[in-house]
Order: sequence, then structure tokens, then C-alpha cells
Amino acid sequence: MLDLIDIGKRFLHIKPGSPRIGNGRGIYFSVLPFSTTVPGGGTAIITSTTAGFYLGDRKDTYMSKITFTPYWNFKQRFGLPIRSYIWLNQNKWVISGDTRLLVYPQHTWGLGRQHKQEEKLLLNYSYLRFYQTALRRLFRGAFAGIGYHLDYRLNVRTDDNGTLLRDYTAYAYGTSAFSNSYSSGLSLDVLFDTRNNSINPWDGYYASVQYRINPSFLGNDHAWKSLYLDIRKYIRFNPYAHRQNMLAVWGYLWAVLDKKVPYLDLPSIGWEDYNRSGRGFDQNRYRGRNLIYLEAEYRRDITHNGFLGFVVFTNANSVSGPKSTFLISWNPAVGAGLRIKMNKRSATNIGLNFARSMHHSTFNLALGEVF
Repeated sequence: MLDLIDIGKRFLHIKPGSPRIGNGRGIYFSVLPFSTTVPGGGTAIITSTTAGFYLGDRKDTYMSKITFTPYWNFKQRFGLPIRSYIWLNQNKWVISGDTRLLVYPQHTWGLGRQHKQEEKLLLNYSYLRFYQTALRRLFRGAFAGIGYHLDYRLNVRTDDNGTLLRDYTAYAYGTSAFSNSYSSGLSLDVLFDTRNNSINPWDGYYASVQYRINPSFLGNDHAWKSLYLDIRKYIRFNPYAHRQNMLAVWGYLWAVLDKKVPYLDLPSIGWEDYNRSGRGFDQNRYRGRNLIYLEAEYRRDITHNGFLGFVVFTNANSVSGPKSTFLISWNPAVGAGLRIKMNKRSATNIGLNFARSMHHSTFNLALGEVF
């Protein structure tokens, strides 16, 4: 296997050290600074850092990961997102975290297909997210637990064009001008995960169900509930080969179960846990009370040493709302990408992806696989 670290060592004439004997509890860092366009317009400097590590013997403990992807556009826009997926010794517990402090603007398009692509509305607000879940192993691959989830958006307002969010969306909750949107809830979580490396899965299954309750005693203006179901399958065409040749399939269903849900907490494309869905679409392009997302990606190595690879993918989503019938109206996209091995010890790739939908295209550079 060959990665960018090996190439760097050769270029700098650094001799590799002697192989270590042990349980492999090292920390494997991958860092990628780059500049890219961001939702809402403009360009930002992003530094994506991924750390993969083991908190037990790798024979019976999966690789944990922490990602930190701060960005800044040298003006009033910045983001400090930290996400973690931690496997404790012998996979007895899995702990997931998502903490973000973000300062926007971002575009929105209302509900369903309410507005055309060019009729977008610019929103400004600051956003604090704090999600933590802890799940205990029931039997091999199966876990159950609880979580806490906070979504706090401050000073939600539209751009200075005279259009109010409530009038634009015809939606009454969480759309008042210069208001705060606050949601605080508890969740019941069930997980089935047999991927030994969530940074770059080669095989296994992933399935999670989360039932979130936002009661009024936690400070919510209106009590509401949501359901999130996420399923992924990784199929290797030759399980004994060292080169990657596989199909990855992903789907999720996200639904709110009450009427008085803040607008920005409604299911929206690109707003699942890791903001990876919807390649080929603007983030927030489709929003509604119900959202289903499907994606399939073929992954294959180009070189025998695993340094270069490629992917081709397609995805589609369906959302409920004006001019959009759930499970009847679909929004498709297609794309392809190049993979460069950044760190072979954690199997971290640099991914360059281009995707195209009917009215939009996206180019994305990131560390790690999309799912």
C-alpha cells in the first residue's frame, strides 16, 4: 500500500522506522487545508482534520474517529464543527458526538418545490449544536442507548431585500423576523454497526434508528417529535482481494411527527448527521415534514498499491411539501470522483467529487468517504 505520507517521506529522504509490535493503539492523523465555495455564496478557507485511533486491541475494537473542520471567510462567517464516533474497549460502548458553532448566511427555498432554484432567499443566523449519544452493546453489532440534542439558532433574519421568511415560506413556526429558534430534546437510539472502520468502510452493515422527543419542560415553545432511520450496506465483489472493488448503498428516512416544528429543524437535504447527503444539490435545497434519501456508489482502486481510486455515484431524494408529493416527486443527481490515499493506516482518502442535478452542480473536496 502507498499513501501521501510515504511519498512525503521519500521526497524528504526520511527512512521508515522499524515495524512496531503491539496492539496498534496509535493515532493516525490526516490534514487537508483547502479553499472552497460554501453554502450561501462566497469562498472560505477550510482545514479538515481527521484522527483515527483505537481504544482497545484492534482484534476486538473498531477504529474510532474524530473530525474537526473549521472554516473562515476572512469576514463575519466562520464555523467550528467537531464530530466524534468513539468505540470503547472491546466495542462495549459506542459514543457519538456533534458540537458546532456556526455563523451563516445560507440560502433557503421554502418547503417542497415551493420555489424555483433562482428564487432562493438568503438567511442569516448563528447556530449552536450540541448532540451526544451513548449506546451500550446488547450483542455483537447491536447497541441501544439514549442521547441529548440541542439546536439553538440566534437572530434568524433574511437578507435586506424586504422579503420576510414567514411570508416566503407560508410557515408559522420559527420564521419570525429577528427571532431565536430553540429545540432541546432527548432521544432513544438503536444501532447495528459491523463496520470496523467508519472512515472508509470496506464491508459490513450500518443501521440506526433514532426517536427524538422535544418536550416543553426542556424549554421548547412547542413539544414535537421526530424519527430518523439510516441504513447502509457495503458489498465487496472480491472479499479476498487487497484492492477495493465494491458497491456502497445508503438510504435514510427523516420525518417529524408533529405540526408545530421550527422551520429550520424540519428535515432538509444535506442536514443529516455529517452533512454529506445531496451531492449535486445546494444544502437546504429541499425541505419538508418528510424526507427520504437514496444513494449508491461504486468504488474501485485504479493502482495496485491503492494510492489512486475512483468512484461513480447516483442519488435521489423525495420530500413532502408544496408542488412535491412524498415518494412520488423525486430529485435525482449523478456524479463521479477521484480518490487519493492520504493515510493508509486509517484508510483515509482525499475525495474529489463532482455531481450534477437538473438545476445545479457541485464540486467537493474532503477527507474520508461520504458514507
